[in-house]
Amino acid sequence: MSHVLQALQHFQLTPWKIVGFAGTLMFTSRWFVQLYYTRKYKRVVMPLAFWVLSVCGSMLLLAYFIAGKNDSVGILSNFFPVFVSVYNLIVHLRHRKNAITGDATV
Repeated sequence: MSHVLQALQHFQLTPWKIVGFAGTLMFTSRWFVQLYYTRKYKRVVMPLAFWVLSVCGSMLLLAYFIAGKNDSVGILSNFFPVFVSVYNLIVHLRHRKNAITGDATV
């Protein structure tokens, strides 16, 4: 317990830490969004908000690890999820547009 208190005494909140915390909050909150919709519809659902939070959270975390921390482990662990989340967001939006317009999905 004393180690935690000592660590908190030396904690400094910087603008880049705020970016990192915001990214972590967004990236984590996407699971609560997914859980809410899965419980609501009683089946596994990946709503648009999940992908938006994934993209925003990944981008903020990537920015934090590149510019704020210069941490290669953090960069590598957040680099790939950005592309996957952007891809899934695009697919989700295309599917939604096609469902609205009645266009066939290719």
